[in-house]
Amino acid sequence: MEKEKLESVKALVRNIPDFPVPGIQFKDLTTAFKDARALNLMADAMEEIYKGRGVTKVVGIESRGFICGALLASRLGAGFVPIRKPGKLPADTISMSYEKEYGTDTIEIHSDAICSDDIVVLHDDLLATGGTMLAAYQLVKSMNPRAIYINFLCGLKGLNGRDVLPADVEVTTLFDFDGK
Repeated sequence: MEKEKLESVKALVRNIPDFPVPGIQFKDLTTAFKDARALNLMADAMEEIYKGRGVTKVVGIESRGFICGALLASRLGAGFVPIRKPGKLPADTISMSYEKEYGTDTIEIHSDAICSDDIVVLHDDLLATGGTMLAAYQLVKSMNPRAIYINFLCGLKGLNGRDVLPADVEVTTLFDFDGK
């Protein structure tokens, strides 16, 4: 996909200072999600990355990872699996606690969501410090899929989140922001 098209999507992302806590510069992608052209450009770009790779499941992380994760799953003919906060999934789950830039959190996935034949794309909207995605990766990896890819819509280069993710896993972002 042409880089200038994704730059037009990047330009729609709103910055919210001091949210959810002082010192955090929150990147609000809802301003890009509400634009039909931008939403389709993001879906097209993700589909281009993963088509032909045999992806069987897209795992989206609560909650913004559900938006484009479900779009990507639909485009690839794959299933969609949510990773959620504790107590939100109705069946048997496995969980992982982790540190993030402004506290500790826990995520869960249904224990029967992934099987050993699956090729998985783990998706979230934003790569910051990488803690949430690392926990999601560990949950999915414990289910022994054939392959795992990691995808974000955007990344914050200054927080070095890629450094905490496994070096042997392909990590992609559609666009990046400098700084924190």
